[in-house]
Amino acid sequence: MSVKRPRIAIIGGGISGLAAANRLLELSAARAVKPELTLIEARERAGGVINTLRSDDLLIETGPDAFISAKPWAVALAQRLGLEDRLIRTNPQHRRSFIVREGRLRPIPQGFHLLAPIRLWPFFASDIISWPGKARMALDLLLPRPRAKEDESLASFVRRRFGREALERIAQPLIGGIYTADPERLSLKATMPFLLEMEREHRSLILAMRKRGQANGAASGARYDLFISFQDGMQTIVERLVERLPQNAIRLRTEACGLRFDAPKQQWQIMTTRGTIFADAICLALPAPQAARVLGELDGELAADLRSITYASAATINLAYRRAAIRHPLDGFGFVVPAIERRAIIACTFSSVKFAGRAPEGVALLRAFVGGALQSEKLALDDDELLELTRHDLEELLAIESAPIFAHVARLPHSMPQYQLGHLDLIERVRRRLSAYPSLQLAGNAYEGVGIPDCIRSGESAAERILEYLSQQMGS
Repeated sequence: MSVKRPRIAIIGGGISGLAAANRLLELSAARAVKPELTLIEARERAGGVINTLRSDDLLIETGPDAFISAKPWAVALAQRLGLEDRLIRTNPQHRRSFIVREGRLRPIPQGFHLLAPIRLWPFFASDIISWPGKARMALDLLLPRPRAKEDESLASFVRRRFGREALERIAQPLIGGIYTADPERLSLKATMPFLLEMEREHRSLILAMRKRGQANGAASGARYDLFISFQDGMQTIVERLVERLPQNAIRLRTEACGLRFDAPKQQWQIMTTRGTIFADAICLALPAPQAARVLGELDGELAADLRSITYASAATINLAYRRAAIRHPLDGFGFVVPAIERRAIIACTFSSVKFAGRAPEGVALLRAFVGGALQSEKLALDDDELLELTRHDLEELLAIESAPIFAHVARLPHSMPQYQLGHLDLIERVRRRLSAYPSLQLAGNAYEGVGIPDCIRSGESAAERILEYLSQQMGS
């Protein structure tokens, strides 16, 4: 293929597609390959689920409100974009969270990491788990190493190590909530393989976490000092990535409908709602079901595998209250709600406590979550009904005595892929099918990680593979 300026199309303008476009521009600046770039996005704006809104002095995140710095790709990208001085970490005060039990917020004990207590006394003093439940969890110290399994669900793993109550009261809301997933179907190997590695190496998870020093004595649950956002909200990184695109490179309100590959010409045809686009290479950065629809005519088996990746939907409800109307001290970053509590909401973030600059003095900004794999029926309700249910739960759990002064409901349909049992085998099949099309790469949260850093890595890796392929073709 003798192409002086190869044409590269990115289908999907979420964070994965934007990261891919940016990486193509970065790498091509230092290479002989100078691509002509086109980014196709079906909606009216780029950024996908990342969306920051302003209302007076409130900063509203309708999608993700932060990312984790332990996975370096988001921080590294922010630095290369010149945004390092706009990064902020969580409030150094109140770095803890709560779990609801019997209608009350119970603090996660200090030194409790994911599933296991590192510091025993705070755990035994806690009332999140009953005394019989604590005794069953302590059996983790005595259980033998298990026989190797093909794949295991989060629910099976936790019941086996710590018992049923630990699953219902801790694992389901904390870990299952990260993926808005059903723990009975969530593949541990695909989501948290380090827990299996700990078990194999140390036998006991409690001993393993103590030996590896994974608990932070000053915080409970997650390492809150690792959570990062931007001073002006997550939209900051989207706007900077869009700014860096060449003029007229992005085509909004343009939906890809199908792909064809002309083997003799080594050229792609992208059928869209606004005509056909030709490309020498493609990064397909769409959710798996949409990618399957686009690929259906090209490769039925690949499309079928992608179609089998299911998604959960959620809604975020941002509410602002006069701080004096909330009797709870809000001395943490938020809480999660076990499904066994039978509440409408599955979690709530105290946004104005977690990050600075989210609400003016005297106002508390709360962000509740509804839906997920275990409560998908809630999303059939209209916005007013969702708001009413959310207010009812928050008023009971936080002792709120008046109506909110601001409310906003945002729906995130089919936004969270479900890494179910067998997910890694499925992704391996997808890779094998995709190897027949070296100028076509997939990116997104459906494959090897659901967080913002994972999406950025996915997009950047796809861009690197595309440029490597084009360089080889131009050199041949």
